[in-house]
Amino acid sequence: MADEVKIDSQTFQTRLSTLTQAWKTDRRSNDALFGGVGSIVVLMGKNEEAASYHKNNAMHYWLLGYEFPATLMVFTPDALWVVTTTKKAKHLEPLKGGKIPLEVLSRSKDPEQNAKQFERCLELIKSSGKKVGILAKDTAAGPFAEEWKKAYGDMAKEFEEVDITPALSVAALAVKDETELRNMRDSARASTGLMTEFFVEEMSEVLDEEKKVTHKQLSDKIDQKLDDPKFFQNLKSKLAADFDSQQLDWIYGPVVQSGGTYDLKLTAQSDENNLHAGTIIAGLGLRYKSYSSMVARTYLVDPNEAQESNYKLLLSVHEAIIKEAREGVAIKDLYSKAISVIKSSKRPELEKHFVKTVGGGIGLETKDIVLAINAKNTRVLKDGMTLYIFTGFTDIENRQPQDKKSKTYSLLVTDTIRIRRDQDPAVFTNGAASDTGSVCFFFKDEEEEAQPKKQSKKDPKVGAVAASNITKTKLRAERPGQVDEGAEARRREHQKELAQRKQQEGLTTYSEAVGDENGVAQKKFKKFESYKRDNQFPSKVKDLAIVVDEKASTIVLPIMGRPVPFHIQTVKNASKTDEGEFAFLRINFLSPGQGVGRKDDQPFEDPTAHFVRSLTFRSRDVERMDSIADQITNLRKNAVRREQEKKELEDVVEQDKLTEVRNRKPQRLENVFVRPAMDGKRITGEVEIHQNGLRYIDHRGSKIDVLFSNVKHLFFQPCTHELIVIIHVHLKNPIMIGKKKAKDVQFYREATDMQFDETGNRKRKHRYGDEEEFEQEQEERRRRAQLDKVFKRFAEEVQQAARDEGWGVDIPFRELGFNGVPNRSNVFMQPTADCLVQLTEPPFTVLTLDEIEVAHLERVQFGLKNFDMVFVFKDFHRPPVHINTIPVESLEPVKEWLDSINIAYSEGPLNLNWSTIMKTITADPHQFFADGGWSFLAAESDEEDAAEEEEESAFEMSDSELAVSDESSEDESDFDDDASADEGSAASDESAGEDWDELEKKAKKKDRETGLEEEDSGGRKRKR
Repeated sequence: MADEVKIDSQTFQTRLSTLTQAWKTDRRSNDALFGGVGSIVVLMGKNEEAASYHKNNAMHYWLLGYEFPATLMVFTPDALWVVTTTKKAKHLEPLKGGKIPLEVLSRSKDPEQNAKQFERCLELIKSSGKKVGILAKDTAAGPFAEEWKKAYGDMAKEFEEVDITPALSVAALAVKDETELRNMRDSARASTGLMTEFFVEEMSEVLDEEKKVTHKQLSDKIDQKLDDPKFFQNLKSKLAADFDSQQLDWIYGPVVQSGGTYDLKLTAQSDENNLHAGTIIAGLGLRYKSYSSMVARTYLVDPNEAQESNYKLLLSVHEAIIKEAREGVAIKDLYSKAISVIKSSKRPELEKHFVKTVGGGIGLETKDIVLAINAKNTRVLKDGMTLYIFTGFTDIENRQPQDKKSKTYSLLVTDTIRIRRDQDPAVFTNGAASDTGSVCFFFKDEEEEAQPKKQSKKDPKVGAVAASNITKTKLRAERPGQVDEGAEARRREHQKELAQRKQQEGLTTYSEAVGDENGVAQKKFKKFESYKRDNQFPSKVKDLAIVVDEKASTIVLPIMGRPVPFHIQTVKNASKTDEGEFAFLRINFLSPGQGVGRKDDQPFEDPTAHFVRSLTFRSRDVERMDSIADQITNLRKNAVRREQEKKELEDVVEQDKLTEVRNRKPQRLENVFVRPAMDGKRITGEVEIHQNGLRYIDHRGSKIDVLFSNVKHLFFQPCTHELIVIIHVHLKNPIMIGKKKAKDVQFYREATDMQFDETGNRKRKHRYGDEEEFEQEQEERRRRAQLDKVFKRFAEEVQQAARDEGWGVDIPFRELGFNGVPNRSNVFMQPTADCLVQLTEPPFTVLTLDEIEVAHLERVQFGLKNFDMVFVFKDFHRPPVHINTIPVESLEPVKEWLDSINIAYSEGPLNLNWSTIMKTITADPHQFFADGGWSFLAAESDEEDAAEEEEESAFEMSDSELAVSDESSEDESDFDDDASADEGSAASDESAGEDWDELEKKAKKKDRETGLEEEDSGGRKRKR
């Protein structure tokens, strides 16, 4: 063995304990699994290259991580004896001292001593019981193996041999731990990467250019790609950072078959026939760090309807098997499920073409027959087991063959999965798409564009309040004077239920005291490394002078005759002062306890540590001191700038690569603009729908890719009452567009831009100035409707392409909208089924309603024309969002909307300090809810209501006074002189300001200047 062999002692002891514990448990029950054996013999002969491992190889890799040739292992429930060569024994000695005793016997060149070692093993076997567990299919060969078999054969009559293969599979190899599963995931990603990013590309090129390439040549190309480490580094399916492509090896294939001759066995080989443009089956399997995975796909070139239908049936069978594979399910039930799906389909006769075994166990062994998925296997699946699902139809007759080689065809889909508890299995090879859109290729000219499906219009009242409850005007005089008290009472009752529910959810979620000390996440003491070795120091340090090393972001200072490096991140600032003929350079360092405010964010890692606050250097060279101070300042500025850029971009994700549509033209939306604009320039382009995302390409060739997996919401906003029609994509994680990050990408077209005409009526542009005004309006309405239709249809096509992602097209409800200021400008906010959005003017606002904990209405008091609304999120570390300056006319509609979507809200007269409130909550959420949670907001609202009731109770009127006021209200619009005089005198008692006549004149003058006229000034004052 090589000197670098290192066996993980902890893994060895853990897995050995797992095996012996299962063995002991089985002996205490009914010996159903181990058959009552007292010992187990695992013999390894000479090293042989094999595509797949046998049980003896697998046991070596499972326990040791390596294969030890010429080694004998004898297991008992209480110990493990190993006989091996002296060199290998050195690697096993460190494994001693665990819970299970390990005895290592080293062989030598003395035949007698070696024979005695075998005799000791035979005595151990004999003392453990008559039943001995052996591997029935023993493939061990070589001098060592023959010597043991001879010694064992002399006493074989005294033992009862039991095939222990099933027990080792179930008790040891079947259920994988996290390390094993990680290796299988990496193996699967490498397999799918070779399939999708290399084989499919090579196959497409051969078919496109009609090259004559044999199956064997294509397989050899795939085989050679295994030796290309750069290929695996650039895979879309990201591999682990420490992935080592040198540890990859083949276990299956690569196999390419086409042209009517198919062999679906794992032992199949690629032949010398040319690749045929018909039904192409490709399969391959890789082993990474001894753990295997496999994937196979069928690609259909210009298939007829029957072939597509049969493939869809196979896919439904395949998906049914995977969905049925859960913990506790008997393996035979998977096969029964497959047969039932075929029998209940429109093609039950395909049952006779279905494979007899639809998979088995996979891991260290390529094919574990103990877990073979057939109609007879009664073993039960467990969490952590890994299987390969091998679904296929063989030799189906093609009644409409495209050519002579297409008369018969086979179909195959293979995936590697992991069984999980109480949920669907994890499909390790899902990176290789198997849907018909991904595996069907059409090269004939008679391709027809698919007609978009008509979808029923979404009811705008679903999930929102009725339109009858919406105030249609912003003028107080035109609003109903009284609030619907019945609706208000129902709303209050519902809000009480919501508040109680929120309180209970909070107590349940934060059942224990958890949180951040002082309300913020605890920061760690940052450590920086300037140089790893002494030879990396700049050569100038030999002069014991101050050296500013920009490359290493370090300042090297001479201290007591030695150069001492200080990373620039440890420096606070540097200053230079002159005193006489000397210049003094003072360097201040960052250290804990310097400040008393927010900027004191340097934590104490070690309370007993000492920190250097500053260093001062004196020199007669004034110019050099100036230069050094400037260099340190600039270096510090650059470091701060880099740190800020890094912090700003830390939530930006690098998306997977876009999988382009190759077998047909992608669906496009042309002549659209994008926001944010690339390079700040407004240029038209087109949006394309590809297999896993959208691509925007402008006329310069610049691209923006948005993957469906990164889309959180998709909106379509028509151009009704707007100047643009919009398709808006809100992302889960920001992406980089140009040099800026963006979480929202918007595609739009101006509705008033006559440059684009969807109708094809080109003459209209030249006759535009001569048309009548009525015709112009009709044309504008028709064009807007056509624009809405085109954009909405494209949005629905995007939704259809991303149907597996779980999101759909969301359309704003304009009738529920209200004005507000979420950022700096006053915009029109519009609710949708899932969000509250503002998509017209950047910066855009998208609030997901499911993420909102509570809403609070601020500045709700009599006499104010506006109020503010604050949304607090369920993630308390996320800062609340404020929408300010909402007209008070929208107060009732906003309350009704919030209540209809089950968001608990409260209201108060003042603006609250939300940063302090959230800091208190995050410090100890459990205590916050234990003290009443959000009830403090409702208490504030109740106090305000009580104060208003006291004020209103002071204004009580008699019936006669009420009658007089009613009469006067009819003439109130004329504002007669007597009334004005009375009001003015009353006002003059309180202050010596202007009388009511002057105030009224100024008000009317201001209304005329602003274009507003009072149509009805007789409305009564609104009472709340």
